[in-house]
Amino acid sequence: MRKNDLKSLWQLISINYKEFVREPGILFWSLAFPVLMAWVLGIAFSKRSEMVQTIACVQSETPFYSQLDSFFSSAERIAGQTRNHPTTYQKKFENDLGKITFRLIPASIDSALLMLKRGQTSLIIREQDNRVYYLFDPQSMEAKYNYVMLSAAINHERLIYNTESVKVLSQKGTRYVDFLIPGLLALGIMNGFLWGIGYGLIEIRTKKLLRRMVAAPMKKSSFIMSHFFARISLSAFEAAVLLFFSWLYFRIQIQGSIPAFILVILAGSFCFGGIAILMASRTSSSRIGNSLINIISMPMMILSGIFFSYHNFPEPVIPAIQILPLTMLTDSLRSIMTEGTGLLENLQSIILLSCMGIVCFIAGIRIYKWY
Repeated sequence: MRKNDLKSLWQLISINYKEFVREPGILFWSLAFPVLMAWVLGIAFSKRSEMVQTIACVQSETPFYSQLDSFFSSAERIAGQTRNHPTTYQKKFENDLGKITFRLIPASIDSALLMLKRGQTSLIIREQDNRVYYLFDPQSMEAKYNYVMLSAAINHERLIYNTESVKVLSQKGTRYVDFLIPGLLALGIMNGFLWGIGYGLIEIRTKKLLRRMVAAPMKKSSFIMSHFFARISLSAFEAAVLLFFSWLYFRIQIQGSIPAFILVILAGSFCFGGIAILMASRTSSSRIGNSLINIISMPMMILSGIFFSYHNFPEPVIPAIQILPLTMLTDSLRSIMTEGTGLLENLQSIILLSCMGIVCFIAGIRIYKWY
């Protein structure tokens, strides 16, 4: 590459940097938002030392349930917060698995079911024929947890918990925040390239600036590559900010190979950079571009295991989810950060992501609409 070509390439890259700095919205979504998400979700799922759960209690004919007399008599009677529930009972319970405060609201069966439908409670207790019944959806993890804790509290029983055979997992790599951070890194890379390159190129074409760029004394390839190099350096900076915050606040470290981690980041960047260029190659409307980005990103954001495991989906669709670019990027980053894997274990994902990027990049350049 000649000296003039390098100079024009650097000038184009500096233009991208200046556009990034001048937009406060971009600074927030690229830097502050991932850190904020990591902090909020990490605190919500990792630092919840005591939970407060509302339970609907279907009243029997007697003032107190015959089997729950001692439980209710030891509970604290508090004023209800709504007109529909003027009196509630509150009782704290603690065992080896944590602390929980049950807020029990006496209700009829109809009002209890209405509370369940509205999400105000996940569990209903009811006495019939001198027996206590628990009504809940077995698919709800929250309801099952409340059932186990509440039944143990009512029956004055300790949960079966032998410290010699059962250990509460608290070491690094097993927490929810350890699962979350790699997903946020991958999500930031995808959104950064789709919006930073894809939407940026579409806006340039929409504002009729692309013709002026082409008329300037530069190579067309330099124009495209400037966006890619600027975006990859900015994505690296954004990832570094999130990693530094994760280490500082949650003590999260990269357990595996640093070179493998960098190669995965580069492969994912190249893949989504190619997708962004292909998406923007013929689009002349910012509205269409906005829709295309959402069509590409939203399914992967939901399916690719960013905030929860994709293994919760039906087994037949998991192989299709695993070949999504965001899934491969997330799984590789997660395996390196939490499992301590290296280059060989993630070589397949690196090759596949790179090939996707090459195919999309070549296709996008060939059909790119310059006028």
